[in-house]
Amino acid sequence: MTKYFLNKPVYSLLLALIFLTSCNGQTKSQTDNQSDLKASLTAQPKLRKTQGSNEYTTVSCGLQDKKGNLWFGTGAEGVYKYDGKLFTQFTMEDGLSSNTVFSLLEDKSGNIWFGTSNGICRSDGNKIMSIPISFSIRPVITNNSYYTEWSTKNTVWSMLQDKSGKIWFGTGDGVYCYDGFNFTRLLANDNVINKDSLKLKLVSDILEDKNGNIWFASGMPPGYEGFCRYDGKMIESFKPKNEGWIRNIVESKNGNLLLATRHFGVWTYDGKSFTDYDQPKDLVNGSLNAILEDKAGNLWVASDYGKNMGDTLGGLWHSTISSSNPTEKTFTKIFNKEVYFILEDKDNNIWFSTRNMGLYRYDRKIFTRFSE
Repeated sequence: MTKYFLNKPVYSLLLALIFLTSCNGQTKSQTDNQSDLKASLTAQPKLRKTQGSNEYTTVSCGLQDKKGNLWFGTGAEGVYKYDGKLFTQFTMEDGLSSNTVFSLLEDKSGNIWFGTSNGICRSDGNKIMSIPISFSIRPVITNNSYYTEWSTKNTVWSMLQDKSGKIWFGTGDGVYCYDGFNFTRLLANDNVINKDSLKLKLVSDILEDKNGNIWFASGMPPGYEGFCRYDGKMIESFKPKNEGWIRNIVESKNGNLLLATRHFGVWTYDGKSFTDYDQPKDLVNGSLNAILEDKAGNLWVASDYGKNMGDTLGGLWHSTISSSNPTEKTFTKIFNKEVYFILEDKDNNIWFSTRNMGLYRYDRKIFTRFSE
């Protein structure tokens, strides 16, 4: 690297900063749009709509952090933090780049990441800040149909922190990795073998399996690339029955991967082949939004047929199947309304969402509504 010797140290500092932000097409993390993590709205005992969202808005994602707080991302109402007593709502006024939040992640340092319809934000407990991906490393797109209203260049559908600490982001124009300092675009790496010419658009879920493989669930068209695996060298797509729309993935306690598909219900993948999960026809015919394997190894499935077909055709399904007893597959529909998101908390409660910002907790006995 060429060294520059100037009389005024400040000029050297400026040159160094310019170099660091442009070198190799990468971008160093920024801390723009910072604000104190003190919500502009008063905390409430129930989740309240304050941003004028419509009846189709839902709680789209959630997590429980190391301190026990529950976080819920929504389609148009920002993020809610629940401390066991009150819901605190964070919106664009508090530092979010968008009130539409599709994904949440707590990293190993305890920071909370927000994947929004307008990029990535992060909270360190004191501030919410924007973490931009430089446009210099984004692909040049000439096809006007590449981006859609639901998947713009800045949309962040999914996030994962792998065992090494690297964070993966599924965005509207591909998958990016962040090492704590710089972003890189996975498919811009010439060493990655991409035999299926994948674009990795609309990756709705990312998972690292026990062997270190990174799996991508491709979502809505025009993504529709199926179930994709990156083994550190090659990325390839699997599309049994030509199913290109995978909603999400979980790794079962028996080592198999469970997939929520758009058209064929739940699939299981044992590393060699895909098979249909033993499930009711009503579940297979529905539109699966999420699956969850709880701590006991039981499966939970969220489905939705859409309002035009009748909300009650969807619901929350529960299987008492044990990963150690794969022949026991008894499904029960325990909630008879469309369900979009599922989360199990540390006390084994099941949280789930419905249309119009409905939020419920199921303690395995009764349902409690936590939204107005």
